Amino acid sequence: IRKMVISTGQVSTIAGSAGVNGSTDGTGTAARFNGPTGITTDGTNLFVTDSNNYTIRKMVISTGVVTTIAGSPGLYGSTDGTGSAARFYNAYDLTTDGTNLYVADTSNHAIRKIVISTGAVTTSAGGVAAGTADGTGTSARFFYPYSLTTDGTNLYVTDSGNSTIRKVVISTGVVTTMAGSAGITGSTDGTGTAARFFWPRGITTDGGNLYVSDTDNATIRKIVIGTGVVSTISGSAGSVGSTDGVGSAARFNWPAGINTDGKSLYVADDNNHTIRKIQ
Repeated sequence: IRKMVISTGQVSTIAGSAGVNGSTDGTGTAARFNGPTGITTDGTNLFVTDSNNYTIRKMVISTGVVTTIAGSPGLYGSTDGTGSAARFYNAYDLTTDGTNLYVADTSNHAIRKIVISTGAVTTSAGGVAAGTADGTGTSARFFYPYSLTTDGTNLYVTDSGNSTIRKVVISTGVVTTMAGSAGITGSTDGTGTAARFFWPRGITTDGGNLYVSDTDNATIRKIVIGTGVVSTISGSAGSVGSTDGVGSAARFNWPAGINTDGKSLYVADDNNHTIRKIQ
């Protein structure tokens, strides 16, 4: 787990040890991870999807102490339960409303909820079977949900295998498709289901808009939450590269994770091994 000071670009390793995988809980570089992918924070702690360990980890920011809060290293499945009794299968991302964690349990095609104070894990939407169906709770279907974000009322999910963006109402579990059309890939800007994506992965929100790493299009897309209007704000569909630039002149190579501080976007440009900033 690395830290980057935004104002200076200074990067430091705060947990784990480069090239040494494992599942050990510990402090800072004494802790071990195996394929950590998603990360979120409640301001006091970091929460990490330790994908290849099939676990969810917590790091206290002030001390660097790392613990496993859900799942058991090396044991995958879809069992709901508390703490180490729960099972995950290649969970790739998570977000928080401060009280709960919401996890994109990717290979289970499900959205899971973890109560932070107790470690209790339940399935909020989807299930082990992949699919495209909108519905309520476990009657809905996802196909490799990869990333998710929240505005406190809804979850917004990149349903990567379906090339769609889905919405989950937290209070009811109702799942709808808000952009893209299941199984139809492309790069078309448009409104709602008329827009097209190609294996979107990362997603974040500033409250009014969603920003999506449209990974296989090598672009960054914007969705206005209130209208469903989708536009391309950076990169050019199908044009891979590493060029810095404005709008369609910039180039990405497999952009995945994305986050915002409300002013800028920060993109993990995976195949370029870089962190990019969009102002």
